[in-house]
Amino acid sequence: MGLVALLLFGGAGLTHEASPVAQDQTPNNHYVLSPDSMSQSGVPQGETFHFVFDHSTIYPGTFREISVYVPAEYKADKPACVYVGLDGLGFNASTVFDNLIYKHEVPVTIAIGIAPGAVASNRQESKVVANSTDTAQGDDPNPRYNRSFEFDSLNANLAHFILEEVFPEVERRKTAGGLRIRLSKDPNDRAVGGASTGGIGAFTLAWERPDAFRRVFTAVGTFVGMRGGDHYAVLIRKTAPKPIRIFMQDGSEDEWMRGPEMGDWWMSNQTIERALEFAGYQIKHVWGGGSHNDAQAQAIFPDAMRWLWKDWPQPITAGESNNTFLQAILLRHEDWQVVAGKYQSVGILAADPKGDIVFRDGASSKSEVIDIDGQLGSYAPLSMGYEGLAFGPDERAYITDTEHATIVAVTTHGNRSTLARNIRGTALLITSNRTIYVVESETAGTHAGKLWLAKPGGEKILLDASLNEPTSIAISPDGRWLALAEKGSHWGYSYRIQSDGTVQDKQQFFWFEVSDAADDSGAGSSAMDRDGRLYVATRMGVQIFDHNGRVRAILPVPGGEAVGLSFGDRGFDTLFVSCADHKIYRRKLKIDGLKPWGAPSHVPNWGPF
Repeated sequence: MGLVALLLFGGAGLTHEASPVAQDQTPNNHYVLSPDSMSQSGVPQGETFHFVFDHSTIYPGTFREISVYVPAEYKADKPACVYVGLDGLGFNASTVFDNLIYKHEVPVTIAIGIAPGAVASNRQESKVVANSTDTAQGDDPNPRYNRSFEFDSLNANLAHFILEEVFPEVERRKTAGGLRIRLSKDPNDRAVGGASTGGIGAFTLAWERPDAFRRVFTAVGTFVGMRGGDHYAVLIRKTAPKPIRIFMQDGSEDEWMRGPEMGDWWMSNQTIERALEFAGYQIKHVWGGGSHNDAQAQAIFPDAMRWLWKDWPQPITAGESNNTFLQAILLRHEDWQVVAGKYQSVGILAADPKGDIVFRDGASSKSEVIDIDGQLGSYAPLSMGYEGLAFGPDERAYITDTEHATIVAVTTHGNRSTLARNIRGTALLITSNRTIYVVESETAGTHAGKLWLAKPGGEKILLDASLNEPTSIAISPDGRWLALAEKGSHWGYSYRIQSDGTVQDKQQFFWFEVSDAADDSGAGSSAMDRDGRLYVATRMGVQIFDHNGRVRAILPVPGGEAVGLSFGDRGFDTLFVSCADHKIYRRKLKIDGLKPWGAPSHVPNWGPF
């Protein structure tokens, strides 16, 4: 067996050359293939070609085999739909697509099989292996197998690899008849499938990039504690639904002989299915009695493809979750909209008392404003540089001037007043009585970040000097509690506000979800709504907390990592979010945001549960 084949079928401890998962000869694994999985007389057969890909920058040093199936009906007059198979083209995919395309039960689809990568133990051996699929395993006794790293990881690396490296490589090639390969870029035209580790990898592709993949087939998926897959059930329930359709398969005897300590494989698949159902996804499942193999998956693959591609080309849309937090916040038919305009780099956002959103374009250092009619313009009063921005009850803009270590108030006519000195603030909050809370960051990792109180008369008080990159503060509607978010950890803090504005009873209270690709939440701006829910911009989008410090909902934003946020618009019922892609997005919600400078208001006691 060649080493590329071993990567596909044996490199991760797998034992059967025709399958990416181990085979078992017990009776409960005997599933019968339908005619759709067998070559049929009169059905034209597509072409399949293979090549070795060995120059990835996303997975440096890896080599792997790529298989490309092109159906006989493909004419290259327009881009074809795409199916990506992880661990190669399993499930008799080429034959199944021959038959289903011929019967017009699925669209004309090019299938791309991607083997997991490996890194040879030295570069010379890598070159030998990359140029020959017949190299014996013995030629490299200890390669680094990338299968679990690539497919089990809960991040977007695999998506980047496929979209930025594999697809362009495939499109540079032609069929034996000279037809150019053209792949659709429409996410509704793309499906992905896999078994075992390839099964969770298929789901992750769509979960991370629903803008690129929306149809998923996952068989005996490893939704267990390999690299965090057991956490998907929680994330699915908390996160606003994404436009994905999923077909799942598993068997009641599913458990790989080398991994039972990682979780209950059979139960984990059922848990994922229940989470998807709860979250409003288009989900179908077929449970069997088999073990950790693809026998049943091969038998049902034609039906899975029919269901995943049903009603194509109608787009797949997001459902409605049973998450009560999401139901209380989201309007059913409202989605994120990009704020159009000429700006290049956005960080902090702040709403003035009218609901206009003011921000600084980091590329030009000019302040811009998005008014309540959605129009973008220049905000003339703020012509200087600043880090933090907030508005107060007097309609003045309050800024932190880090260059001069001051806090400055600016009127709508541009008149400035210095309110405090020797504070290099990065974010601030102004209350109804014009008390100012300011956070001051520090050299990363030193835990020397500060929380300050600056009173209207000029007095300043250091409240806390042991914070890990504090980035934002928010006040509860009743004015009794202060919430602080840290960028450098997965924690936020709660403080009780005393009558003189100082704080006490600090507690490590808010627990953030952290993305697989980061060591911390990356928390940015924060705000509260009128009921006291806390919204924080994070790497995973907007995380929303209940009164007891728990993340109850996550709103992904099209721009990826969220940096700044603010409620705004006429009724303060629109959430504005700036993202790492240097764009601003807006979404109208059911709930109104809190105006921190407003008079304190009553908040119902939610209880301890």
